[in-house]
Amino acid sequence: MTFTKKLRGAVQIIRPELPLAAGMCVVLGEAVGLGGLPPLTTIGWGLACGVLLSASAMATNDYFDFEVDRVNTPWRPLPAGLLTRPEAMTLGLGLGALGLAAAAGLGATAFGVAAVTWVLGFLYNWRLKAAGVWGNLIVALSVAMTFVIGGIGVGDPWNSDVWLFAAMALVFDLAEEIAGDAMDAEGDRQRGSRSIALIWGRRAALRISATLFGVMLALSIVPLFNGRFGLTYLLPIAVADGLIATFVLQLVRSRTPTEGRRAMRRLYLSGSLGLLAFLVGVLWGA
Repeated sequence: MTFTKKLRGAVQIIRPELPLAAGMCVVLGEAVGLGGLPPLTTIGWGLACGVLLSASAMATNDYFDFEVDRVNTPWRPLPAGLLTRPEAMTLGLGLGALGLAAAAGLGATAFGVAAVTWVLGFLYNWRLKAAGVWGNLIVALSVAMTFVIGGIGVGDPWNSDVWLFAAMALVFDLAEEIAGDAMDAEGDRQRGSRSIALIWGRRAALRISATLFGVMLALSIVPLFNGRFGLTYLLPIAVADGLIATFVLQLVRSRTPTEGRRAMRRLYLSGSLGLLAFLVGVLWGA
């Protein structure tokens, strides 16, 4: 196996767009908590913390999901033979250590919260994936904590706007996790999962997911009423919300796992681009 193929496998296994979004959420939590542009060192530590810890979770996820991925997604790096399982675990643990070191740059409290979040994510990947909605909640909570870590990093852990964005992230990711289980039902049945899709059926899971996306859209309107963000928030979120609503309809109407995964990817990219545009607006106007 050539170095180029190993490198390609490492990039694929961490799914770069997901860690980048996590790093962006930490920085956005910093900017919202501070009410302006954080120091560049704080931005750097926050971005590194979110990116590296999320990348660690992606790598260890594929290590533990090897058998299921052979059924659901045989093109992933481990089933495809681009990386070995020991290599994936080594990569995951190394990235996790670097991510926690970056969290320490934001202070002891941020390090503690990041460490607990990483451990929960590792336990989910290892043991709790079959726990159904409880496992989904652990993942969603881990995503939400990226904003909170950002608030902690700038000394304002209880900022109400930070927690509002954390709530939006939690609901959005919970909706995605439930929909994802509907797409991965065959592999999840193999490991004895108690997912909503396997207990109540695929259509029920997608309806619950769509309802949660609707709750997230409702929460996204709340910042408009406090007058703090103005057009900096309104324009990107209006576009993102419109795209999300469109792709939720595509998700609910999907007939195959391939169609559903395509809609989910578009949903994630829409939410990420909306947050990125908002972040750029906050930092530009600081």
